[in-house]
Amino acid sequence: MQFSPLNPWIINISLVLGSVLFAELIRDLYHVVSHIWTPLYKWHGWHHRVFRRDLSIVSTEIYQKATWYHDVPESVVMLTFGILFWGLFFVWMPSYQWATLAGVLYTLTFLFPAIARATGIPGADQLTDINHLPGAFLTPPANLLVNRPYHWRHHFDNQNAYFCGTLTLVDKLMGTALSLKGKTIAVTGASGSLGQSLLKHLHQAGAKVIALTSKDQTITLDIDGQILEINTINWQISQEEKLAELFEKVDILVLNHGINVHGEKTAEAIAKSYEINTFSSWRMLEIFLKTVRTNTDIACKEIWVNTSEAEVNPAFSPLYELTKRSLGDLVTLRKLDAPCVIRKLILGPFKSNLNPVGIMSADWVAKQIIKLAKADVRTIIVTINPLTFVAIPIKEFFVSTYFKLFTAK
Repeated sequence: MQFSPLNPWIINISLVLGSVLFAELIRDLYHVVSHIWTPLYKWHGWHHRVFRRDLSIVSTEIYQKATWYHDVPESVVMLTFGILFWGLFFVWMPSYQWATLAGVLYTLTFLFPAIARATGIPGADQLTDINHLPGAFLTPPANLLVNRPYHWRHHFDNQNAYFCGTLTLVDKLMGTALSLKGKTIAVTGASGSLGQSLLKHLHQAGAKVIALTSKDQTITLDIDGQILEINTINWQISQEEKLAELFEKVDILVLNHGINVHGEKTAEAIAKSYEINTFSSWRMLEIFLKTVRTNTDIACKEIWVNTSEAEVNPAFSPLYELTKRSLGDLVTLRKLDAPCVIRKLILGPFKSNLNPVGIMSADWVAKQIIKLAKADVRTIIVTINPLTFVAIPIKEFFVSTYFKLFTAK
């Protein structure tokens, strides 16, 4: 069998990237083990003693000790596994061994700077410990690569989450890329099927939930046979400003309310659909974004917006489709320079008062939303329609690119 001359190059490039990825996986897994295995945490714990909430260091002495006890051993473990990885190829595939040395060289870029920081070489921390530098956060937590707001949460939001050092892959796979424990989460449309299911599963994930409903009722949940009364705030459409004080205390706002007039097309139906489905959510989103001021707000506050797969697919309800598409485009536009994370919830037909013939159950949909949010998925798609998984990313790419090109920063 004849192979193309290009194949060895493809293999070598793949091995170079693979060996670097392998080094990162070892680094992140070492960090996870450091929090699980008590003997190792005695060393790693020094790393958590170093920094104040503004990421300034407690003392130079503790910083250097923490680097000797955690950063240097972590790099040595990475180097050891990198050499073993190279050794396997040296024995079994010697013609490709040189490509796997990339992982070893990559590891040395962590080991030597760690030694420099530990020995107190001037400026080493400023040049090589970027995710621990103090100062204002300029962007929200990143999605694929770890930045300062992302890593800040490991120190001051939840030490049992946000383990990754450079790539967020391990956190995504483990469901530790977003911690809901202790977060105050407000959910609109709380009296509906999805709203109640979200409240239930968010509560079970350790969140402090607040039910927002336009109905005059107190929301209760059945948790393992026990009836739990939820903190319920009654509000009305067009009176969103009254929630501004509440939003100051909310970490995550889930915009889930909506209406479906089905086949109606009267002027009243049009106005009502846009007011509830589009403009009410947009006003609440803007009010919430004004509460994002501090580093803590930038790192921890989020908005989840239920826009529906009606953005790209027919829902057999023209006004529902038009208003949800409008909301979806506004959210895509606002995401470009939002001061905190904004997630879209693209949901297929689930059984509810708005859609009594829905195929999926609201409870299952809520579970999937929370699972994907913990993996830090920014556009959460839950549907039985495979076309949506193709159409939404394409639509988001072209619409967001168009908005970037023709709107001011």
